[in-house]
Amino acid sequence: MIAEVIVDISNHRVDRVFDYLAPDGTEVGCRVSVPFGNRRIEGYCIGLKETTDVPADKLKSVEAILDDYPVVTEEMTDIMRRLVAKYRWRKADVLRLFLPARMRQDGVRPLRVRYATANAGIGTEEAAEKTRRAPAQAELLEYLRAEGSCRTSELSRKFSPAALGALERKGLITITKERLLRKPYASVTGEPTEEVTLTAAQERALQAVLRGVKGTYLLHGVTGSGKTEVYIRIILDCLARGKTAVMLVPEISLTPQMLRLFRARFGDRVAILHSGLSAGERFDEWTRLREGSAEIAIGARSAVFAPLSGLGAVIVDEEHDASYSSEQTPQYNTLEIARMRAERNECPLILGSATPDVETYWRARRGEYALLELPERINRRALPPIEIVDMTREVRAGNPSFLSRTLRDRLESCLQAGRQAILFLNRRGYASYQQCRSCGYVVKCDDCDVPMVYHRDENRLKCHYCSARREPLSVCPECGATSIRQGSIGTERVAAELMRLFPGVRVLRMDRDTTETKDAHEEILTAFRNHEADVLVGTQMVAKGHDFGECTLVGILEADLSLYASDFRAVERTFQLITQVAGRAGRAEHEGAVVLQTFSPRHYVFRYAAAGDYKGFYEREINLRETTKFPPFSTIVRIVVSGEEETRAIDNLHRINDAVKALREENPSAFAYAKSMRAPMKKLQSKYRVQMLVRLIGDRRDEYVTRLCEIADRYRDDRLTTVVEVDPQNLR
Repeated sequence: MIAEVIVDISNHRVDRVFDYLAPDGTEVGCRVSVPFGNRRIEGYCIGLKETTDVPADKLKSVEAILDDYPVVTEEMTDIMRRLVAKYRWRKADVLRLFLPARMRQDGVRPLRVRYATANAGIGTEEAAEKTRRAPAQAELLEYLRAEGSCRTSELSRKFSPAALGALERKGLITITKERLLRKPYASVTGEPTEEVTLTAAQERALQAVLRGVKGTYLLHGVTGSGKTEVYIRIILDCLARGKTAVMLVPEISLTPQMLRLFRARFGDRVAILHSGLSAGERFDEWTRLREGSAEIAIGARSAVFAPLSGLGAVIVDEEHDASYSSEQTPQYNTLEIARMRAERNECPLILGSATPDVETYWRARRGEYALLELPERINRRALPPIEIVDMTREVRAGNPSFLSRTLRDRLESCLQAGRQAILFLNRRGYASYQQCRSCGYVVKCDDCDVPMVYHRDENRLKCHYCSARREPLSVCPECGATSIRQGSIGTERVAAELMRLFPGVRVLRMDRDTTETKDAHEEILTAFRNHEADVLVGTQMVAKGHDFGECTLVGILEADLSLYASDFRAVERTFQLITQVAGRAGRAEHEGAVVLQTFSPRHYVFRYAAAGDYKGFYEREINLRETTKFPPFSTIVRIVVSGEEETRAIDNLHRINDAVKALREENPSAFAYAKSMRAPMKKLQSKYRVQMLVRLIGDRRDEYVTRLCEIADRYRDDRLTTVVEVDPQNLR
């Protein structure tokens, strides 16, 4: 038998299927160890066949089968082939997405724990005789008989390793190894809840999915409308039919809350997958899903690759979120993978959001997706009113603070009433840059084309792209001046200023800096939920999905921070962020309020957001997109070439540009735009970056995406990195 093997090497030179002689027991999907050149390499068996074209004297054999069961399923292989055909990705890179990273190269193994048990067949007198001169052994044996099976590590601490070993040699105890599953968020347990009565809108949405044809559904529900309960009912139906389910959330910070709800309803049938878990936890959760002891996968982006078979539903909450697009190679779109899995399993794909992606809503309005609406909160309370504050007036009135007078008064009243508040600012750190007041010099990262951010907690300047650090500026290296200006405020400074302005206020901060440790998300959210803090200051981590009953005030600082980014989605993202974070206020019995601070109060996005008018915003935005031929009326393809040699990157892009120009001349009507240029961020992590932007229109867009990928692959250079992004979410 011949095994078709993809070697686990991320290099386009070996990106093909190799034939090996297969030993008995080889199965499609198993990991294998194979000779490759003068070394042994791991690989994946993706097929078995009877014959090969490889000469017998050159045909090598599989040396070992590395797992007890196939780790790559037929579904994974099928999706791999589709993605490779469309985007020209390397096969090994795609297969790696489906497996825990540390599983490769035996980086993680099952955790086996030793247990000791007293042998029941040994009589009391015989045991006493064998331990007559060893009181420590007698005491340990008596303890084991009273307690039953115990971990040897615990017994060694309480007694001694020597006594334990002696009892085993005398045949008085038996030591066995048992597998112990590492359980992430072990403290996150949900209390059983009473059966929830669905609203009429929830019931209509649920029945539409359960009774409808298999396809894609957009569940458009305002914040607090009960989308999660609809998800849970859909999953209950899946389990009743012997099916499994995948539930995706956009942020790791949302997984503990969702896990608590799901464990309350489904117990240990739930497994969690995301990059914040330890290697052992991720491996064990992945194994539970693969073996079938867990039937529901919850997690962030990577959970879309959960090794479940027999999927009955794939659910993507907050489907509009940009984090569902990976920025690491290969740069997959989670929604595309979810759609592939749903199609292959002939099950529904449910996309949920209070602020759907404009392209998603356009498809729903056209009938490509089924549109399900939840227009009201389940407690029938109105959405919190949004008060827009013009910060230019605050400046003219002599108020230099980041807090407007309105927000400060509202915050003071909120705290006096014993309620909680959330302040949202989508910028971390203490100050966005440091600048010399005399000559204007700004401290920039040596390896990236960005200013370094000042973090007062560490008293360091940090690059948020490569994590480089350096001492803060005290003397300007250009002119020698000592007058240093701090840039725009970040969450760290907001938290510090709040504690100065409101003595005694308890403040928590939630951003990437405060959530670097594994359990930090859950600790911060639990503390705020338990009212151990009065104000939660955070970035977009606090903007969506959270439910805090005592939170009655949301303050949005610098609401126009994302408004003027060089991205056609900037206005849409601003609307989404405002709507999502505003929805954290007044979710329980207390009325909520939102104060939105902006220097552009007359911009139309704030008017629509304050009115909660998604449909009005959508109509304006979709008309603009149609006029300018931006998605969904086109597909954007971005080819980024980067390398340490700037001229080499530019020359390579010129060759790609010439090939794209020839392709465009074949069919000019398929191209709305094609131009090469420097990337907005000209240097990133010591590599110079140039790019080509293409906008494809017409009915053959997928075909031309593949042809552009082929061009990029044709001009690949081992000393450069070439990445093709389709509808990129970040155009930096």
